[in-house]
Amino acid sequence: MQNKAELTDPSALVKGDVEHVWHHLLQHSALVAKEPVIMVEGDGLRLRDIHGREYLDATSGGVWCVNVGYGRKRIAEAVCAQMIKMPYYAATAGNIPYIEFASKLTSLMPGINRVYLSNSGSEANEKAYKMVRAIGHMKHDGHKKTVLYRHRDYHGTTIGALSSTGQQERREWFGPFAPGFAEFPHACCYRCAFGKTYPGCDIDCAKALETVIQQEGPEEVGAVIVEPITAGGGVIPPVAEYYDVLQEICRRHGVLLIMDEVVCGMGRTGKWFGYQHYNAKPDIVTMAKGVASAYMPISVTATTENVFAQFLHDTSDAMAYFRDISTFGGCAAACTAAIENTAIIEEENLLENCRVMGERLLDGLKGMTGLPHVGDVRGKGLLCGIELVEDKKTRQPVHETYAMRAVGEIAAQGVLVGRTNRSLPGHNNIINLAPALCVSKDEIDTILKAVENALVKAAQ
Repeated sequence: MQNKAELTDPSALVKGDVEHVWHHLLQHSALVAKEPVIMVEGDGLRLRDIHGREYLDATSGGVWCVNVGYGRKRIAEAVCAQMIKMPYYAATAGNIPYIEFASKLTSLMPGINRVYLSNSGSEANEKAYKMVRAIGHMKHDGHKKTVLYRHRDYHGTTIGALSSTGQQERREWFGPFAPGFAEFPHACCYRCAFGKTYPGCDIDCAKALETVIQQEGPEEVGAVIVEPITAGGGVIPPVAEYYDVLQEICRRHGVLLIMDEVVCGMGRTGKWFGYQHYNAKPDIVTMAKGVASAYMPISVTATTENVFAQFLHDTSDAMAYFRDISTFGGCAAACTAAIENTAIIEEENLLENCRVMGERLLDGLKGMTGLPHVGDVRGKGLLCGIELVEDKKTRQPVHETYAMRAVGEIAAQGVLVGRTNRSLPGHNNIINLAPALCVSKDEIDTILKAVENALVKAAQ
């Protein structure tokens, strides 16, 4: 046990970390030559580590979740007050913050009316799959349970969520996977799966869904899950017509449309939800990261009233309801954090700031396409990606070690960005940027300068 004095001593903290902490997504043998990064405090987009080094965080907490930035006393104080009053009771009963948050959230999502809470994005998606399978059992004689997912999309870390994830390296070693899932092609124009060019492509990437439905059997396919904008798989906004085509196919075959808004939700793209940029009307929407800006863990599986109504039966059938629970889904304090987070986004007009600053960021990145290894720049709002290539004509991706060096060079200038990390074999070549929605013009310009300097240096 470390004493209080040791907890302020950098060397003692590093020792404690190396000896006892199991980090996410990290090969720990690397810590023999390089000590772990240990963050201490944050304010706005600024972070400080144990050595007093300051960083501008262009990743919203490393995994795109601290949407309203660090140091929001308003959230902390509201959560504290709720914890003193009542931190938790199982969601088999109601609580006032849950009711308030569910009412507010559904007001932002026309057509969506029910809110089921859990803890993480993976769990939110698992709940959606369980809903689909239960409906298949109750309404379709055990059929229509298969869920289709899109190549390059990511849906979580659990075995069920990985079974529906289109990123092979994320899945490696963790099989066997759950049955009842099948993949259809991605929507990346830069690397069109059909060798075509938009707009003369007939939106074949969306029409391919019908082919997979026919292969699996229309009587077996119950749902399709997609990220509205593919995030970790390369930051891929589909073309404008994409969801019109996809949705029409779903409706024709009686297939539920699930939008995984874990990354895009709660303002990341300049609207409350990514699907709201398109003419999409999902049946189920999942979200997590930005719901409370990571001040508390909370996730949502939100549905239309029609999906909810599938579970309404008379009491003669003791099994015919959604027999599921999430222990911490009843956390009143987490709901309080979500309420305050939503209020901050509204009161500070952060959706508009995201739109304006996102355009500034994307325009600045597009200005770098003349650099030797910048193949494509993509994004929506404050979710942007730079795809790095060895050769612009062939579009051969750079090796991921090149992307690693570039990210390291950006960090050396005091700016933290992300990258596609052991996800897509041969295509871990995308630098990701997702600063908090409260980012300023000066901070955007600082990010752009660091990125450009690093890419110039990495190309030398």
